Amino acid sequence: KSDYLLKKGYGGIIGVGKGSANPPAMLHLSYEPKISKSSKSNPKLKRYAFVGKGITFDTGGLALKPAQGMEAMKSDMSGAAAVVAATIAIAKLNLPIAIDAWAPLAENMVSDNATRPSDVIKIYGGKTVEVLNPDAEGRLVLADAIVKATEVAEKSGGLDGLVDVATLTGAQVVALGTRTSAVMTNNEDFSDLFLTAADISGEQFWPMPLPEELRASLDSPTADIANIGERMGGMLVAGLFLKEFVKPETPWLHLDIAGPAYNEKTAHGYTPVGGTGIAVRSLITLAELAVSHN
Repeated sequence: KSDYLLKKGYGGIIGVGKGSANPPAMLHLSYEPKISKSSKSNPKLKRYAFVGKGITFDTGGLALKPAQGMEAMKSDMSGAAAVVAATIAIAKLNLPIAIDAWAPLAENMVSDNATRPSDVIKIYGGKTVEVLNPDAEGRLVLADAIVKATEVAEKSGGLDGLVDVATLTGAQVVALGTRTSAVMTNNEDFSDLFLTAADISGEQFWPMPLPEELRASLDSPTADIANIGERMGGMLVAGLFLKEFVKPETPWLHLDIAGPAYNEKTAHGYTPVGGTGIAVRSLITLAELAVSHN
């Protein structure tokens, strides 16, 4: 709940959600498989964290979107829906892998209390962010959740994989269209495993780079980092922003599903009109492959 988030320092979620009459929240769903006595000699269970962007509606905040740009914004929580659905399915399949799903939930609205351009917020864990554009809000709530997911997992030996899923950038749609999602990573082996899972699942994902030369565009004179940078390559810049909150030793994937998350045209294959459920099947298959690679 919002009082708890404020007390504990979740500045990203609070900063995005404070302009709404509906308070923000953080959803945590945990699956710990039951281990029989006969299996205790097996290798250590792998532990993954799934983090999903849960912007329940995105007006753009004080960087207000035009009306046409808001029509599909009820789907801006598709990342959160995907990680929750995948975790529930993995639990029902009783897969021997530990999963923690984190869904930072907020409504990005316009009000006299909304975050303003140039405001500086403090993300959970202490890093500060200069909010140059309140419509680049998804990365703020994800940053809180990524840091928290890592912190919680360290109590159980750390993470074998961290995956964030988000309808993050319009630049993703420009680059890859409405049927192919983007994958960015700090670990090529983890990315290859996921791309195999996506191929098995029949979901289209394409690997994208995280060019270091774009990182400087996120520099801020008043905070550790700004929430936007170079417009050209905006999808990659958003990935670089999130990378700042991931521990280098943690295998990490960033899935930008902005285009494929919501189908505004005609049904195709098993993809309906409306919310598509993109990434759910791939995350489940990733968990299955992780178990087989244990």
